[in-house]
Amino acid sequence: MFQDNTLPNIDKSQFDIPALDKCLSNQKKHAPRILLLYGSLRERSFSRLVIEESARLLTHMGAEVKIFDPEGLPQTDTGDENHPKVQELRELMIWSEGQVWCSPERHGSITSVFKSQLDWIPLSIGAVRPTQGKTLAVMQVCGGSQSFNVVNQLRVLGRWMRMVTIPNQSSVAKAFLEFDENDRMKPSSYYNRIVDVMEELIKFTLLLRDNKDYFVNRYSERVESAEQLSQRVNQGDI
Repeated sequence: MFQDNTLPNIDKSQFDIPALDKCLSNQKKHAPRILLLYGSLRERSFSRLVIEESARLLTHMGAEVKIFDPEGLPQTDTGDENHPKVQELRELMIWSEGQVWCSPERHGSITSVFKSQLDWIPLSIGAVRPTQGKTLAVMQVCGGSQSFNVVNQLRVLGRWMRMVTIPNQSSVAKAFLEFDENDRMKPSSYYNRIVDVMEELIKFTLLLRDNKDYFVNRYSERVESAEQLSQRVNQGDI
């Protein structure tokens, strides 16, 4: 046992002892709200086709899905944040309870098309990140052999945006071979993995969406006044 078990630095009025009953709340009755993003503007975009397959699966699993089309979204720092596409994206971010991200790998990284979508999301609205506590599934498509560069980078971005990224993920190698002439995904282990990922996403979303506010409630933020917190996180875009 510790010689001294006191906590002199703690504000006892803001100190919380986690408990299971605090994690439980009345379950929402509406379908899980899932936003899906892809990272290519090509006419036959394989990241879009994977997202569309995912959307079909999610719909059959009982979710309400919306896919954001990045066509026409201005680059950050070159367009007005009141641009209709920017406003559409931000509204969908707030609307969603879970998200699916899929980007092609280009030069060993996510595409500029995909990153631009995330860069338009403000770190905070008031004192709260609009993505905070939402669930996230990450996927990538590859033009050649299987890689995990993109999904690893998407996990970093999801963590930065304070999202709960599920353990499972999907990386589709040689994606151009995985779709038929009707742009539907062929049966394969890659397809089965996408089913796994969507199933896991729905499970995590159902578990966390009702308890999100409790899970993202932090001691360090509670001890700050709302005014101090708002001033700190809204010091201007860097």
